Amino acid sequence: MERLASALSDRYEIEQEIRSGMATVYLAHDVRLELDRRRVAIKALHSQFSSAHATERFLREVRVAAKLVHPNIVTLIEYDQVDNEPYYVMPYVDGGTLRDLLKDHHQFPINEAVRIATDVLSALEYAHSRGIVHRDIKPENILFSADKPMVADFGIARAITEAKQAAEEGITDGARIGTPAYMSPEQCAGQPADGRSDIYSLGCVLYEMLTGKVPFAEANPQSTMLRHISDPVPPISTVRPAVPLGLERAVLKALAKTPADRHASAREFAEELHKRLSLPDGVAPASVAVLPFENLSGEQGTDYFSDGITEEIINTLGQVTGLHVAAATSSFAFRGKAVSLEDVGEKLRVATVLRGSVRRAGSHLRVTVQLSNVANGYVMWSQRYDQEVREATDVFAVQDEIAKAVSGRLRVSFGDASFELPATPPTKNLEAYTLFLNGRSLWGQRGLGLNKALALFGQAVALDPNYAAAHAGFADCCILLAEYGALPPGAVLPKARAAIQRALELAPDLPEAHCASGELSLAFDWNWQRARTDLRRAIELSPRYSTAHYRLALYLSLVAGDYTEGLTHARQAVELDPLAPLPQAQLGVVLMAAERYEEAIAALQRATELPPAMLAPYLYLGGILNHVGRTPEAIECLINAAAASGRHPSSLTQLAGCYRALGDTAKVQAIYDELTARARGGGEYIQKTTLAVAAGAAGRIDEAFQLLDRAFEEHDSILLFSKRHPAFFPLQADPRMADLYRRIGFPSEPNHSSLGSNS
Repeated sequence: MERLASALSDRYEIEQEIRSGMATVYLAHDVRLELDRRRVAIKALHSQFSSAHATERFLREVRVAAKLVHPNIVTLIEYDQVDNEPYYVMPYVDGGTLRDLLKDHHQFPINEAVRIATDVLSALEYAHSRGIVHRDIKPENILFSADKPMVADFGIARAITEAKQAAEEGITDGARIGTPAYMSPEQCAGQPADGRSDIYSLGCVLYEMLTGKVPFAEANPQSTMLRHISDPVPPISTVRPAVPLGLERAVLKALAKTPADRHASAREFAEELHKRLSLPDGVAPASVAVLPFENLSGEQGTDYFSDGITEEIINTLGQVTGLHVAAATSSFAFRGKAVSLEDVGEKLRVATVLRGSVRRAGSHLRVTVQLSNVANGYVMWSQRYDQEVREATDVFAVQDEIAKAVSGRLRVSFGDASFELPATPPTKNLEAYTLFLNGRSLWGQRGLGLNKALALFGQAVALDPNYAAAHAGFADCCILLAEYGALPPGAVLPKARAAIQRALELAPDLPEAHCASGELSLAFDWNWQRARTDLRRAIELSPRYSTAHYRLALYLSLVAGDYTEGLTHARQAVELDPLAPLPQAQLGVVLMAAERYEEAIAALQRATELPPAMLAPYLYLGGILNHVGRTPEAIECLINAAAASGRHPSSLTQLAGCYRALGDTAKVQAIYDELTARARGGGEYIQKTTLAVAAGAAGRIDEAFQLLDRAFEEHDSILLFSKRHPAFFPLQADPRMADLYRRIGFPSEPNHSSLGSNS
């Protein structure tokens, strides 16, 4: 100290020694600045580096590091040597070190730990971009100035390494370069280290701030380094469960054994920390997805009951003001899959997930549930319900109790949310409720399940004539069976009208009843005002009812020509139910109507990838692909659809249009002959519009319009698409088509301008 003080007396006055290790640190002040007496820290290295060659190499490396100027880096003021012993000077940072804070705080607040790490990463990103790696990131080298972390000793580890290589005698193990508790595996193994080594070291520091201890610590430094090389990092959650799961994953990625498996840069690590600590954009804190409850009853074919309880809890939670609830269809996409909470949260855009199981034995019902936080995987609440169920009201009581507990827990955690139990249960008949649940499960699958669903809804109504939801379900099944061409409209629509009327008499504010009424008015009655009013009323009653949104979108695009609002509702339906195929398919239809064909193709391809498999997306997709000139793709798509659907007439009609585009008249004629034979000789009901399009493709234009006239008389629902679907374009040049549109009541001009194909 005396020798150094004498050599530097013209510049600095040394006050005291403040720390000793590989270098001795002295507190001093700059005598050249008498007014503010700037305080500095002088680090003098020990005599291991006393050879001239070693000192020269040390100073050469420090010279590079001295060029670093960054708000989170302690800059080097000067550097030199005294009797071949190097020293360097830096500003004295009086806020202490991170090591000092760790002694006072066993575990840091999560936000504070991330803030410190992010500031250090900013310094690392700056230095790494200039080719400088720190190589000794540890709490002792992170200083604080007015709560701002600053990294000290940049480049010193490299300088010491260079000096060591030049020294005549090696450094003892006690003075090993780097600090074993924070050294990367490659450092421990004596391999070259780049910026990803600093990321590993900072990962150790952040791990320590979160848990209160480093990942690996042994009494023997060699043992510690060996663990860095070979041992898995203990999970943070085992020590501190409150740390968000995503944040833990970001830290553990930084601590990967292989550099290539870590964050590629300090910037990437910082971005990952920020993303994992906060909710993704657009995710409401008060949001929940209810995954399908596991059926533990042990009886085959009873999943509908556990599914029904799941859906009813979803519906009840949907009544909570301010609570975002994922749609049932999208939640059910995770049925039977081993998925992480993070995956569910990301795909359904929710902050919490409710999972559970149902065990039913005779009249005894056991429901077990748990609510988990997506960010950290922490179980926020769990409960088991045991109840004897004699009536459906007993089941509803359990469902409502669960929903009330979940909403209350979310209200405590995330803010305001009001909750009121339904005024009256939908039915008191347990058997009717069970039939309704089974019917709704089949209704959601569409296809062949609709006939069974219709029968089950009918049985539920027979057991409880005042069951409004069952009446609405019965009506919707009738409408869909007619739309899909499974039954003639005249055979089922009168039943649908009566069921809708009865449902609205029993429950005037039942969204499903208004939605069914709007669909009936839109697809078959062509009563545009009633369709618009009913569908908007359904959305008003249940803003998160995706079916009402996409049905209103079809009215706006196919009839009103308002593609702007139509796309708004279609996209909202997809946002509300992102993993369901129908909203995606109807978005494709709206884009098709707006002549945005490439976007429509993308939406429809997405719909074909989502379970359950449905015919409609393939039909729309095939028609549009053919229209844009991608006919071979269209044929492949439609051949597969025809095979999977038992040669559904609509798939064959679309194929006929493709073969017509290729000039393959023989195949067009073969399809026309098959469909007419099935309709006449086989007694199969085939929608007249389907036959008309096939006749048009075969060049039988007069016959096509005769069939369209009959379709008009039968109120064939496919006529709703006749102005916008490419399958009808070959007929639109004929003036008889304009007359048909006039009779249907289509507006002569769109109410709003089209967005156009390039919008």
